[in-house]
Amino acid sequence: MRFSDIPGHSETKTVLINAVKNNHVAHAQLFFGKEGSANLTLALAYAAYLNCENPTETDSCGSCPSCIKIDKLVHPDFHFVFPKTAKQASDDESAAKGDTMTLWRSFLLENPYGNAVDWAELSGSAGKQLNISKDDGKHIIKTVSMKAFEAKYKVLLIWLPEFMNISAANSILKVLEEPPEKTVYLMVTNDYEKLITTIISRTQLIRVPDFQVEDIQQYLVEKQQIDSEKAEKLALMSDGSLRVAMNWEHHSEEDSHQIFREWMRECWGLDILNLHSKSYKFNELNKATQKSMLVYGLAILRECLATSMTGNEPNRPDGEEKTFVENFANNVPTEKYEKLSSILTEAHFHLERNGNPRIVFMDTSMQISGVLRSR
Repeated sequence: MRFSDIPGHSETKTVLINAVKNNHVAHAQLFFGKEGSANLTLALAYAAYLNCENPTETDSCGSCPSCIKIDKLVHPDFHFVFPKTAKQASDDESAAKGDTMTLWRSFLLENPYGNAVDWAELSGSAGKQLNISKDDGKHIIKTVSMKAFEAKYKVLLIWLPEFMNISAANSILKVLEEPPEKTVYLMVTNDYEKLITTIISRTQLIRVPDFQVEDIQQYLVEKQQIDSEKAEKLALMSDGSLRVAMNWEHHSEEDSHQIFREWMRECWGLDILNLHSKSYKFNELNKATQKSMLVYGLAILRECLATSMTGNEPNRPDGEEKTFVENFANNVPTEKYEKLSSILTEAHFHLERNGNPRIVFMDTSMQISGVLRSR
């Protein structure tokens, strides 16, 4: 992973590069960004730059032995800790450990903007509890106690440390505060406030902002070969998340609009029979389509609110979508959008945590209806 592979974030890249150039590398750094942000990819690019044998002013070379090994995630001085199920944790003492690491490498290489749900689905752990256990804490201590084989820095990347149980967190405090020389911890989190304060206080916080719309659009055009007009639509609906934008690329925007438009009309009219029938149809959709429809709804609500507050035309081509946004914005007071967005966000959360789709949809429908029909 090169810094050049990551769209935007020029200021954050400069800060990280200058830290290496000026020999001000913090021993423990916490990359904080929401799901689908560049927090993981920036940490990977930073690890490559730290140990690059021929770094340039702006990036790692990508061709030295260190860069090649880090790109393949097989460098002997680049270690990973990540959430696992209890079975995967027990497998760490057996031959199956290699299977878990193979899946982990595949996940990082193929989906570096993915989240815990994506990892669980790939590793066959969907619906099971993930955590970073006390045994993982012991593994961290053992790993950092060994000398580096060949690199300038031994790097330990901990992905989603908010999944770390209290025993694991407490067990690593000493090595986190007093690490061996030339050892760097890179923690990548979506919710650092869930970490115990003693870990937060021992790390340098690096806030990773959301992607800009133009950066996502450019990435989709150049890396995913999506035409510019469609890429712009996906970027506008992504809410700054490259994960959301790329997931959207595999689904039909037209179908999502039709489903969402009909759903809002039935909620507005409190059409219980149709809502009940639709909950079964919603249940028949695959999980990705269910979540995409909710993400689409959140994007539409943001545009309706912007249209309502500014009086400007919706940022969409003429057609059913534009008409829907204009009508919705004209008929729904601005103070209701926050409640509606919260309801859809909560529904998305429950689907990601394997809630029953039919129940989630019906409950969400009744809540939306209550907000739309209230005075």
